[in-house]
Amino acid sequence: MQASLFQSKVYDADVIAKYYRRRPWIVVWRSLQVLWWLGTFVLGLQSDRWFNREERNLTKRAVQLRQLLTRLGPTFIKVGQALSTRPDLIRKDFLEELTKLQDQLPPFSTPLAMMILEKELGYSPEEIYSRISPEPVAAASLAQVYRARLYTGEEVAIKVQRPRLLPVLTCDLFIMRFAAQGLGWLLPLNLGHDLTLIVDEFGTKLFEEIDYLNEGRNAELFAANFQNDPTVKVPVIYWRHSSTKVLTLEWIEGFKLTDVGSIQAASLNTDKLIEVGVTTSLQQLLEYGFFHADPHPGNLFAMADGRMAYIDFGMMDQLNQETKETLVDALVHLINQDYAALANDFVNLGFLTPDTDIEPIIPALETVLGEALGAKVRDFNFKTITDRFSELMYEYPFRVPAKFALIIRSLVTQEGVALSLNPDFKIVDIAYPYVARRLLKGETPSLRRRLLEVLFKDGKFQWQRLENLLQIAQSDEDFDILPTASLGLQFLMSDEGRYIRDRLILAMTEDDRLHTEEVQKLWELVKEDLTPSKVLGVAWNAILQSSVDRAVDWLPPVAALSANFQPAENL
Repeated sequence: MQASLFQSKVYDADVIAKYYRRRPWIVVWRSLQVLWWLGTFVLGLQSDRWFNREERNLTKRAVQLRQLLTRLGPTFIKVGQALSTRPDLIRKDFLEELTKLQDQLPPFSTPLAMMILEKELGYSPEEIYSRISPEPVAAASLAQVYRARLYTGEEVAIKVQRPRLLPVLTCDLFIMRFAAQGLGWLLPLNLGHDLTLIVDEFGTKLFEEIDYLNEGRNAELFAANFQNDPTVKVPVIYWRHSSTKVLTLEWIEGFKLTDVGSIQAASLNTDKLIEVGVTTSLQQLLEYGFFHADPHPGNLFAMADGRMAYIDFGMMDQLNQETKETLVDALVHLINQDYAALANDFVNLGFLTPDTDIEPIIPALETVLGEALGAKVRDFNFKTITDRFSELMYEYPFRVPAKFALIIRSLVTQEGVALSLNPDFKIVDIAYPYVARRLLKGETPSLRRRLLEVLFKDGKFQWQRLENLLQIAQSDEDFDILPTASLGLQFLMSDEGRYIRDRLILAMTEDDRLHTEEVQKLWELVKEDLTPSKVLGVAWNAILQSSVDRAVDWLPPVAALSANFQPAENL
């Protein structure tokens, strides 16, 4: 039983419970340790209430909480990191301090690390590596890292798991789950669902993170997603020299993204690094659905050739197609400031239960998001939104699903790293063009449907929104409007595009929109890249690929385009 528990690669609450129920002395001793430190902290909070010192000691208590979690060891450090993304569970004051939580711990002895390595790989370190650093180059809560060289000449990093880690983690998880079952109902927290589910979600992710073979597979899947992206680097995994507790991977030579001085000394473009980081994050969430959930500065490196290197793929998560599409829905509704639809998106994403009355929540969302997306759109940032939501979640029945807690953590961390490189960085400068390009290109039926939601309101075509999207998309020098126009016209010629085709014809004939100031402004945006002859060429090419009936539908508007756009010097 003991061997099977401590060699397990999958979290199983029942197996863990069965093991520790037979060994109560282990649980009692660990519980006393936890209760002593937590009790001291809670007593301090209570004394502040008794003597009216809450506000004065708030910062002090927040620091104490961070130090307390560090003292209690790996499990509680991970708890603190997880709580730092849960504004529905932790008040704002403590949330800010927990975001500073570091997982640095004193390293364990190198001889012990080499014993673990030899046991796991079946060979002594001298037989595998021609050189290995005498001391770890980094030590964290779950492992420490050595630099080495293979006999074939490759520089590698060796990640060695801390000894007896699983007994500590499983005992702590058992105590947490027991407390959640017995005491969860007493906690004044807006959980929205069974507290034991949160413990189980946390345990599942923790077990995944300490399985280094799983981390290696994650790294290779991540690399496959970005194999055609010359700006992203993922280290090679050396499977021959890896196991569940030891991971040998390519050594990444670069600068931590918080080391601004070294990055500038290497003449690297900080704005380009920011753009790569934000764009790849959006691609992970909205395109691939497989995302790096722990992109803190220690896991992101700027390489001398300008590439961004990702390391440490222990904490990853997957989004299914439905969730990705709902996220795009939420973005579209956010752009349109349609807060009623956005509230429904929160239900579909799991932030609100299906039986929630969303009517009183709609004005609250407008209050929280209205300013960020209104005249001050360039001041929008995720940290501000999460801070505002931390207050909102105590008034309304919001909860943050575990998957989205990881996403929030990822985005807020990425934004923090970007701000360290450029204090004037605005995430919308990169995120908006990306979303605009995705919508305008409409590679999938779902994206084309969402573009319709942006371009039409109450059955009327919104020329201004199309103009805004084109303006935003063209702020990216790499955006080419010709392929986008071709895709758009092919869509218009399809059965799926009949609705927008009919509405456009009405807009161009009944409303005489081809002669309005709005369309002239729109043409100004694209005329350098898309000359009248190119417009007509793309249009006629689309017509020739369509049926006769569809071509007849489009003859009047294309003729109108020809008549309106031929005298290019007048545009």
